[in-house]
Amino acid sequence: MTDTPPAVELHVHVEGTLEPELIMELAQRNRVALPYADLDDLRARYAFTDLSHFLDLYYANMAVLRHAEDFAAMTAAYLERAARAGVRHVELFVDPQAHLARGVGVEVVLEGVSGALAAAPAGMTTGLIPCFLRDRPAEEASEVLDALLASGTPLLGIGLDSAEAGNPPSRFADVYARARAEGLRLVAHAGEEGPADYVREALDVLGVERVDHGIRSLEDPALVARLAQEAVPLTVCPLSNVRLRAVRTLAAHPLPLMLGAGLAVSVHSDDPAYFGGYVDDNHRAVVEALHLSDEQVRTLALNAVEAAFVDDARRAELRGEVTAWAAAQA
Repeated sequence: MTDTPPAVELHVHVEGTLEPELIMELAQRNRVALPYADLDDLRARYAFTDLSHFLDLYYANMAVLRHAEDFAAMTAAYLERAARAGVRHVELFVDPQAHLARGVGVEVVLEGVSGALAAAPAGMTTGLIPCFLRDRPAEEASEVLDALLASGTPLLGIGLDSAEAGNPPSRFADVYARARAEGLRLVAHAGEEGPADYVREALDVLGVERVDHGIRSLEDPALVARLAQEAVPLTVCPLSNVRLRAVRTLAAHPLPLMLGAGLAVSVHSDDPAYFGGYVDDNHRAVVEALHLSDEQVRTLALNAVEAAFVDDARRAELRGEVTAWAAAQA
């Protein structure tokens, strides 16, 4: 048994798992000139001041991703690390528009990522959730949805990410309505750097089933009461929140308050190569910094299981693994 529970990872961006070593390797293979002298120079740039600062580096590093095999290598490396972290099920985000803007087609991205997911480690189930960039036009998102559907790639759902401030969820109402009609599951980033109202919009206008982040919901007591009553899953990424200055320190993270309010919160890694830790690292960090009880850790893990887009049989298996782990810790 490991010191962290069997994990269901619901909030992780595949591009955010691109480790510095692989960036350099792919740059050399694809003859991409990077503005970094070496690995140390690249790592030194990871001291982010906010979300926009992070996104500048995040998108710049994607220049090394040119071919389907590059996306496959990145995804396979994440899956290997996730298996070591005890991940039993992952619903992986990918940002097609970030690559389209560089001239890399949707089909190339999907071929590489979905191919690697199909070869996931034994015992791990997977799903793919392409996200729309909220700081790009909604019309472009609609065109991307057309391409995603035409690709024939098995998709679990759609999401919404990138720079949140000034980009409310409601701009994407039509795209989400179309995706719902196609039978796709719906999630969206809201309430990270944007206000609590963005969480409400994600629920009421987009009809999301899960909110990614959602930490600023605590600023609105009526919203908190609603989230608790409706058991809306919130996928929180503690190390990310600290590195992007959404939360001052890990010890000041609102996770215990969210648990205390009865919110269906769970812990995830977001962009682990950039924020200092994978899902197991996030669990260890919050247990140490926030002095979480064994029961709270079990609750976090079970909340992730209940929030997953899996069938009843798989959910029962995942629930059983968490319960067995918790019993072994007692």
